[in-house]
Amino acid sequence: MTRILLSTDFSENALTAIRYALTLYKDLKCTFFLLNSYMPPVYHTEYLIGSPAQIGLGDIVQQNSQDNLEALKNTLEKEFNNPLHTFITHSALNVLSSEITRTVEAEKIDIIVMGTQGASGAKEILLGTNTVHVIKNAKCPVLVIPSGFEYEAPEQILFPNDFEVWLDKKSLEQLLKITHSHISLVNVMHVYTGDELNPIQEKNKEQLAKVLSESGFFHEVPSNEVIAAINEFQIKQKINLLVMIQNKHTFFERLFIEPVIKKIGFDVTVPFLVIPQ
Repeated sequence: MTRILLSTDFSENALTAIRYALTLYKDLKCTFFLLNSYMPPVYHTEYLIGSPAQIGLGDIVQQNSQDNLEALKNTLEKEFNNPLHTFITHSALNVLSSEITRTVEAEKIDIIVMGTQGASGAKEILLGTNTVHVIKNAKCPVLVIPSGFEYEAPEQILFPNDFEVWLDKKSLEQLLKITHSHISLVNVMHVYTGDELNPIQEKNKEQLAKVLSESGFFHEVPSNEVIAAINEFQIKQKINLLVMIQNKHTFFERLFIEPVIKKIGFDVTVPFLVIPQ
């Protein structure tokens, strides 16, 4: 059984991500943990030490969170009516990224699914602060769904890779579940900048080919910039899912955080799966 954490602030963006997850995993037995973390609008030290004025406010916020989670659970059960899926609601007084980290460990979560922005997310920002924090600190894969994305089966997956990291079936378990369930093709794209692969990279490439087996197709793309190569590949081939490895040696941090993205014109229009090293 796959254990999936669905973070929600009850925004449309969060609901889009949740619906994507339920459709993506419709043929797999799953337990979905619906998580909402909250902070009272006025939050003082007195709240922690039991001030009556603060306790009353906290109780109201907590009850609203729990009520909204139950309403969401009921809506999803009626809308999808999938006997393979079980829902567990979880409301917590905590910072979202901290509560996600705690829940992943406590509930042995296999994958986190969340939207790119929260209820107040600015459209000009590629990723919300919470999303960036979760991706950088998560010990399990994180699947991020763009705002307003309409579900597409992940038939064509793009996996940019520099072959610097050894990847086995365990580290790619969630990706393999998706590929097997949807008979996906994984386009492994290596951006060739003029240097030949070193012996370690060659071994890692061979290992990845074994893990992906017949679903993997390898592409050598001449380019000086990974982001530009991704853009060009998407123009030639319709991609439904983008996969990346999160580690210090990959382009992930500059891909989503540095202002250079705007100059290149990179815009994530499909879901992307970030796998921790």
